[in-house]
Formats: sequence, C-alpha cells, structure tokens
Amino acid sequence: MKGIGYCERSCRGGSAAGCSKLASIYRDGIGVKADPERAAGLYAQACDGEYKRACFHLGELYAAGRGVTRDRARAISFFQTACKYSVQEACDAATKLNVGPGTGK
Repeated sequence: MKGIGYCERSCRGGSAAGCSKLASIYRDGIGVKADPERAAGLYAQACDGEYKRACFHLGELYAAGRGVTRDRARAISFFQTACKYSVQEACDAATKLNVGPGTGK
C-alpha cells in the first residue's frame, strides 16, 4: 500500500497525525494484516504528541480490549483527554462508560 510508507516516514519524523493514520491502518488491517497491539502503541504515540483524536481511538481500544488489556478506567481517561479538546465522540463515549452497566450509576 502506497500510503503506508508515507505514514511510516511521517510518524518516524515526529508527526502525531502520521502516527494516528498509521495506527488506523493497522487497527483496521487496510492493506496490511490487522495488528491492534501495534495500533495501540501508535495511537499512544500520537496522543502523547498532542493529536487528541488519537486519544479517542486509544480509548476505544482500551474499552474493547483490542491490542491492550481491557481497562474501563484507562478508556475513560483517554476519552476525557480527547473530550477536553472538543472530540465530541470521546465526550459521548466517556459519558456512556461512566453510566454504563457495572458503574452503579
């Protein structure tokens, strides 16, 4: 896949957006074998690099236990980080996990 090389170079060059795009490619198996573990690592790198939409996607992986150990608290934390930067889906996901089954709310 032509875009993968570009995303890899972009990510290695420090682009958080490039790392996030590469993570999505590995999460979804677009032109490569799906690798949720690698996707989680790349989303974490992008989230740390101030690409807050990546924090939302990382939260999704923690909520589902894809590529990482399922961890509701960490998922909520990543969703809240993205929510602070106006990623509405993250706000909705954090609310859903905070009031979902097993929360006592």
